[in-house]
Amino acid sequence: MRRRSAAPTSPLPQRQGVDPVHLRLPATGGPWETVREYLGERLPAVAAERVDGLLRAGEVVGEDGRSVGPADPFRPGAHLWFYRELPAEVPVPFELEVLHRDEHLVVVDKPHFLATTPRGRHVVETALSRLRHTLALPALSPAHRLDRLTAGLAMFVVRPQDRGAYQSLFRDRLVRKEYRAVAAYDPAVELPRTVRSHIVKERGVIAAQELDAPPNSESRIGLLERRGGLGHYLLRPSTGRTHQLRLHMSGLGLPILGDPVYPVVLPEPAPDDFRRPLQLLSAAMEFTDPLTGRPHRFESRRTLAAWSDPESW
Repeated sequence: MRRRSAAPTSPLPQRQGVDPVHLRLPATGGPWETVREYLGERLPAVAAERVDGLLRAGEVVGEDGRSVGPADPFRPGAHLWFYRELPAEVPVPFELEVLHRDEHLVVVDKPHFLATTPRGRHVVETALSRLRHTLALPALSPAHRLDRLTAGLAMFVVRPQDRGAYQSLFRDRLVRKEYRAVAAYDPAVELPRTVRSHIVKERGVIAAQELDAPPNSESRIGLLERRGGLGHYLLRPSTGRTHQLRLHMSGLGLPILGDPVYPVVLPEPAPDDFRRPLQLLSAAMEFTDPLTGRPHRFESRRTLAAWSDPESW
């Protein structure tokens, strides 16, 4: 098997924690005489005026850091870099607290509404971009995913060569995770219990689905406390399917407060509406460090407003 060679180092630095776009021209050549012709075909979603503007302004560069102009010839296999046009983003007005930092790991306490990694219309206003910029760690990468609407613990890897070791902890279910949630209380739902189901999440579809198939997800759900018609729940997932806890709680007839997707997909709120966060918190993570052998346990310092301060909710 031929091993793919590593991409060369970008001559452009990150901007606000966001990498420049990297393109490699086809090694076999093609019908393009100039770089401009190739980019016009390769980037159909980018307006022609934008492509021309980048080239005229000298904002497309090659491996040597020199600008590439509109009339420069197409060179098979050449590497190009340029900065993407960032979407307009409403700042998420909550702090991202660093709980732990060493030579291998950064563990943060993420607020609600802040995406973990750049995706779609959330690019700069993400935990990864903020951390790369504020900690001056351009190679930082996520060890796992945490939904944008979920608050609490998220883990990042400092060095690219260590990423696989930490990602394997989550893949091999070696991280013991605890979540807290606030939802309605129903005495007819017997707890604690283990919920298993087969979850499928299609790309481009907001809601995941549970199918009649062998289970691929498992959650242990218990009640910590009851207050009137509300319950404070402890959730321990042993798998990490997308929206798993939200689906399992909704399936019990106990949808998590503030959930805009389960059991019914609601109209998306305005980008600057931060009033009703999903009442789900990644509260604790425990594992043995695969590189140092040290035991780690991290705990979130955040609380769920519907439980700690119901009047504000």
